[in-house]
Amino acid sequence: MVKAIVGSCWGDEGKGKITDMLAEKADIVIRFQGGSNAGHTIINDYGKHALHQMPSGVFNENTVNIIGNGVAFNVPYFIKELNYLKESGIKEPKVLISDRVQLLMPYHILFDTLEEARLSDKQFGSTKSGIAPFYSDKYAKLGIQICDLFHEDILMERIKAACEIKNVLLEHLYHHEPLNPQAIFDEVLGYKKYVEPYITNTAEYLNKAISDGKEILLEGQLGALKDPDHGIYPMTTSSSTLAGFGAIGAGIPPHSIEKVYTVVKAYSSAVGGGAFVSEIFGDEAQELRVRGGDAGEFGVVTGRPRRMGWFDCVAARYGCMLQGTTDIAFTVVDVLSYLDKIPVCVGYDIDGKVTREFPVTPLLEKAKPVYEVLPGWKSDIRGITKYEDLPENARNYIEFIERQLGYPITIVSNGPKRNEIIYR
Repeated sequence: MVKAIVGSCWGDEGKGKITDMLAEKADIVIRFQGGSNAGHTIINDYGKHALHQMPSGVFNENTVNIIGNGVAFNVPYFIKELNYLKESGIKEPKVLISDRVQLLMPYHILFDTLEEARLSDKQFGSTKSGIAPFYSDKYAKLGIQICDLFHEDILMERIKAACEIKNVLLEHLYHHEPLNPQAIFDEVLGYKKYVEPYITNTAEYLNKAISDGKEILLEGQLGALKDPDHGIYPMTTSSSTLAGFGAIGAGIPPHSIEKVYTVVKAYSSAVGGGAFVSEIFGDEAQELRVRGGDAGEFGVVTGRPRRMGWFDCVAARYGCMLQGTTDIAFTVVDVLSYLDKIPVCVGYDIDGKVTREFPVTPLLEKAKPVYEVLPGWKSDIRGITKYEDLPENARNYIEFIERQLGYPITIVSNGPKRNEIIYR
């Protein structure tokens, strides 16, 4: 069976824990989009770990971890994470890399950094990991596939073609020194010895695994509202964050995805710019930020304080719809235990008209939250494993959200550790 694990909203929902938990019984975990620009924090028997590009199944000895063709593959980061896992006392994971994955090149990071600086106060809040320039090159057919490392004449030809265009921009737009194709070729060719043992035809491998009845997890990055087609464009990422893209980014048939676990956070948070209707500020936001997660709500990659807000039913329902949700994993419910009353955004007021539909960006910028306030439960619920043992108001909160969203909440996470989980 193929299952997808994806985010409902802005990302940061706790997908790493859910993937780590489900990966215990998985034969294969595959990253199908994004790159090292976002991270998953996982707490298990090995300790606390931040993964950026590596699939979350690396902690399970019997799980094969795949970097899919849809990923922006940052080879230095891959090497760094392999070393990090070894230094953490974790047995070297089983890893496969798609022979069609494209390389995040050194100049992608340079262009990301220069463009954010040029945009100044209009910047997109990029992590400067090179993601937008990477995907721009991919769809402009200027990208470098990992298989090109084994065909040096093709590799040099493609690097020269990319540099020819990029040097015009560097000189005339960014006033920066030009790229040296030979230096880039030498650097990138050095990647080959590190990645060669892992490269294979992962599409063939996965399709055979499906035929053999293997348990496969597709691991998404960020959430539905960061999707470049359906999200808060242009303040999105540059690859599709939807479960449907898992078929493309992994190379499997769309109908093979039978379960979609959409991870939904019990409150809202976001890193980066863009409309955020239920956002809160000041002391109220800081208290929720500090209490949030295991070490507070700060970006895994950048360390930036996350923007905080109350639960947004409009955004989460929209995200669940786009993901094709079969099951909701509802996370960090325990964080809300300090509150006497919990506001929940149930609608958007746009020019005096209330809607439950998630609007296009120009209207979203004008939206004001419509709240319904629920009573809190004011007791520590971390570690409870039976749903009926939760305080009544905690159950009421979960069931209210479930009715608002219209999708079943089958998993409730009430702590950062793998075993702090409730199945409904």
